[in-house]
Amino acid sequence: MELQQPYFAVIFTNRRTEGDNGYAQMAEDMEKLARQQPGFIDFESARSGLGIAISYWDSKASIANWKANVDHQIAQKRGISDWYSWYKVRICLVEREYEFSSK
Repeated sequence: MELQQPYFAVIFTNRRTEGDNGYAQMAEDMEKLARQQPGFIDFESARSGLGIAISYWDSKASIANWKANVDHQIAQKRGISDWYSWYKVRICLVEREYEFSSK
């Protein structure tokens, strides 16, 4: 799926603490909620020791609204207290994209 450029990517890189402690359910809930927000485009994630979650948005205003969402703020606080030993957030402007698929 090619997206219309430019758009924004929020890259959330993290290291988890031990145990689930409700993390999996909250992650699922937050992805569902993010998909309902105005300006949301898509979401991708991967974990292998280091976790990377990338959400795509149509504007910085949409990103700010998502960050301010009350349910998302609850998840952010739980992330600091229960789920992450470290994280970094990067907000990037995507001006170009391309891909390869052998299928």
